[in-house]
Amino acid sequence: MKVLFAPWRSDYTKKEARTKNEDASKQECIFCQQFKENNNQKYYILKRSKNCIVILNRYPYNAGHLLILPIAHIGKLEKLSPEVRHELMDLVSQSTEIVQNQLGAQGVNIGLNLGKAAGAGIPSHLHFHILPRWIADSNFMPVLSQTKVISFDLDRFTRN
Repeated sequence: MKVLFAPWRSDYTKKEARTKNEDASKQECIFCQQFKENNNQKYYILKRSKNCIVILNRYPYNAGHLLILPIAHIGKLEKLSPEVRHELMDLVSQSTEIVQNQLGAQGVNIGLNLGKAAGAGIPSHLHFHILPRWIADSNFMPVLSQTKVISFDLDRFTRN
């Protein structure tokens, strides 16, 4: 596979392995640290509700990739209160509608990876992924050169 230079991902790939452990503490959690700092613009936080946050994924799979997560440091669905679960699902639904209406997404992938074995990058703090999709958004690059291009600038998106 060919490599497309993406320097913004180096922060993600160099993070301490501790964050990726299922038993990482609130003090070690990158999400909890960002929420506590309360700098929405710096961390691309789009919405803070009573129990949950909507944030642009700093390392997106596709343009407009959102994360919806509880403010509380919880890694398992069964540990969430009914109120937080309902709020999460309401935000997933609202965010889906927004990416379709505002970004013109023709489809949306919604995912939740629970646990390291399931692919969770930060398994100690559960989060839903909202991935806008467009017909033919997988172009010739991955097929012919095994390279995915994401032409999306988070700073530009959040400041307009």
